[in-house]
Amino acid sequence: MKMRFFSFWMLAALLALLAGCAFAPVEPGDTEQDVVTKRGAPAARFQDGDMTVLNYPGGYYGQYSYMARFGPDGRLVRYEQVLTAEKFAAIKINESTKLDVLRTVGQPSETSYLSLPDLEVWSYRYRENGVWNSIMHIQFDRSGIVRRMQNLRDPMFDEDDFMFRNRIQGSGLRGRH
Repeated sequence: MKMRFFSFWMLAALLALLAGCAFAPVEPGDTEQDVVTKRGAPAARFQDGDMTVLNYPGGYYGQYSYMARFGPDGRLVRYEQVLTAEKFAAIKINESTKLDVLRTVGQPSETSYLSLPDLEVWSYRYRENGVWNSIMHIQFDRSGIVRRMQNLRDPMFDEDDFMFRNRIQGSGLRGRH
């Protein structure tokens, strides 16, 4: 009996230790290796002038994307959630490039192509103002310049959306339709 009780508490302590490592806070001044140890491997790594940027997309339904920005000294300057209305507003139509978009809001959750206007579309799901389930479509011409941006309610969360209803009905889940 004592051994079983001891094993339970050892397991609980080990799980708490592992959880603490997974959620250790990222602090300004951390090195790139510190951030990778705390957050895991980034989805993308790129340069933004003299800064190195690590992109960590994800979150609930991909609605969050974090960027770790390191100064020339290799120390963390800023770690921030970048899928925000303010960051999208920084993207300029007829001026910003794909690289500018990557540096501002990171990798898209989806890409697609519109054949008639001949535009590539990068889509970002996000929580607009922390409340509304939204999707931002950024459309690029063949030269990689932003030509249009479209902010919409995310149909994945729209219960009146035909595809959503079919997904729910096909899954065997029941609810109001």
